[in-house]
Amino acid sequence: MTVFDGTFDGIKTDRGGTMLTDLAVRKAAPREKAYKLSDGGGLYLLVTAAGQRYWRMDYRFADKRATAAIGVYPIVTLAEARAKRLEIKKQIAEGINPAAKRKIDKITGPLANVNSFRAVAEEWLDKARREGRAEVTLGKLKWLLEFAYPFIGDRKVRDITAPELLAGLRDVEKRGHYETARRLRSTCGQVFRYAIATGRADRDISADLRGAITVPKVTHRAAITTPIEAGVLLRAIDAYSGYPVTHAALRLAPHVFARPGELRHAEWTEFDLTKNIWTVPAEKTKMRVAHRVPLSRQVLVILAELRANTGNHRYLFPAQGKRDRPMCENTINLALRRMGFDSKTMTAHGFRAMASTLLNELGHWNPDAIERQLGHAESDDVRRAYARGEHWEERIRMMQSWSDYLDQLRSGAKILQGSFRKPPSAAISR
Repeated sequence: MTVFDGTFDGIKTDRGGTMLTDLAVRKAAPREKAYKLSDGGGLYLLVTAAGQRYWRMDYRFADKRATAAIGVYPIVTLAEARAKRLEIKKQIAEGINPAAKRKIDKITGPLANVNSFRAVAEEWLDKARREGRAEVTLGKLKWLLEFAYPFIGDRKVRDITAPELLAGLRDVEKRGHYETARRLRSTCGQVFRYAIATGRADRDISADLRGAITVPKVTHRAAITTPIEAGVLLRAIDAYSGYPVTHAALRLAPHVFARPGELRHAEWTEFDLTKNIWTVPAEKTKMRVAHRVPLSRQVLVILAELRANTGNHRYLFPAQGKRDRPMCENTINLALRRMGFDSKTMTAHGFRAMASTLLNELGHWNPDAIERQLGHAESDDVRRAYARGEHWEERIRMMQSWSDYLDQLRSGAKILQGSFRKPPSAAISR
């Protein structure tokens, strides 16, 4: 550590003692030229010709001379300046460059002042919203985090321990919410990782809890997956006498087998009725990739009837009495219950399982084409690399064939396994 007591950058230095006193600092008056009052250890008070008094500290790091600005007197007292000198010396002893640390602190300082788990979580949710996450997804994440706020919401995110988080998750488990506890651990992990990225945490302590909470038994969504039962369902949909917009959604769902959220948020601007394609925007899909749905002749008929009802509105399926909002998340499920299909028999999501099962059982279509039409991402990197074509031409033929098959099931015709043939490609409008 080097103390500069001589002339430094043309500024004269007072000599006479190695330690300052409060009185000496207080009475330091301006002179014709700026000068220094040394306190030893590199710390000094720089007094300008205009009378300003600045605390500075000269030091060496990696054989290079540098000066740290510590503050302005009297806002920063002599005692506080000495404490800062000690802090800088400790940093140098630990191999930390004080200048580099100041830059990092300048960046992370404003964030560090908002360091409770709740504050970090809300910030992370805002980021997810800016990235285009669906409002339904954001709502579920916020709902999950409400379980965490009572026990760690006001704690500094850096200070939260794994046992502390586990205790909160166990409290959720005691209420029988095993799946909620599992998802909450995962969501908290995302918050902790965001806190690390923004300089407010050192590690993701949720990773320590893998295997520590109850793994819920997987229960698949209820779905009708046999031809006979599918025919019964389709005839029940035809006979539905409820709200016409809900009836149209029920009629459309088995043909397009989109995710329920994609269907109820469908907008007229997403449909190209000249090319017979519905393009679900990336921000509305689970995989965050735009998804195309070929529209069969049967679907076009349903859309033409629906357009006369809701064509002047944003959504195909607006909420009853609130045309500027899409139908409620539970509308289709409630309609199924009204038709006599309980939650263990059929759900809105079940139309996807019905299509997947029956299309695969027919045995006429490439399984990859079925997966692409379901909007599933290929988990295998090699297979995904060879799936660039997306099987679009086959999907066009498949979707028309599927609608024809549904008509056969609705009419009660006996369909033998594997006997339903693919229509010639020329017969399908592209």
